[in-house]
Amino acid sequence: MNPNIRYRSWLAVSLGGTVAAAWALLWWLERTPWGALFHAHGGAHAHAGHTLPPTLTATAFVVGWTLMTVAMMLPSTYPLVEIFRRLVRRRRRAAALVGVLTGGYLVVWAALGALVFAAGQAFGLLELPLPAWAPAAGLFLLAGAFQFSALKYRCLEQCRAPLGFVLSRWSAGGGDVRRAWRIGVDHGLFCAGCCWALMLLMFAAASANLLWMFVLGLIMAVEKNASWGRRIGEPLGAVLLLAGGGIAAAGLAGT
Repeated sequence: MNPNIRYRSWLAVSLGGTVAAAWALLWWLERTPWGALFHAHGGAHAHAGHTLPPTLTATAFVVGWTLMTVAMMLPSTYPLVEIFRRLVRRRRRAAALVGVLTGGYLVVWAALGALVFAAGQAFGLLELPLPAWAPAAGLFLLAGAFQFSALKYRCLEQCRAPLGFVLSRWSAGGGDVRRAWRIGVDHGLFCAGCCWALMLLMFAAASANLLWMFVLGLIMAVEKNASWGRRIGEPLGAVLLLAGGGIAAAGLAGT
């Protein structure tokens, strides 16, 4: 077999295996007593049933968030990783450079997970007397409104042009490792910039439901990679706004 074909197959199998392992691990964790540690709902008192120190609780959440990123977001980055793989395939440390890029991407999402956890804890400390339906309605309304923002589409256009994204940063000069890291970090920033509000919808039902995660991951992959993906943004936003309004209306009617 041609060495390049073998390497390409190895890359696809490695990424696919990593994603499959993340889904399997999340499925298993959801069925253990520790599954609640990987959720953001409940604010400062979400983990009152556990006696873990706050730092360990935060670490557990960030690890869970990163696993969810691997499961939901890493598949949609395959076109960019494959382009980068072709660019560096003749270099001696090609596989390591691909790993550096992927690591930079995941570090950005892990940092976002830490911010989400901190925001959840701060919100919980406020102890606002909100009805049970309010957080879910708020998340749907936030995600729906963001689908109409200019920032959403500035970031999305960067994600939808992986070839230009890679070449512009690789040609900037510097060491191979530094450039690979920069591509991964920059792609992570733009990816998080266009998808953060949809990612927060994982917690709209007060849990990281695996089916819901799959649906959201599929939507984000279509937005980023399908030729017609850009056109679903505003209709999706309208659906999310209607869903948020419906949740709020149902909640108000029941009070």
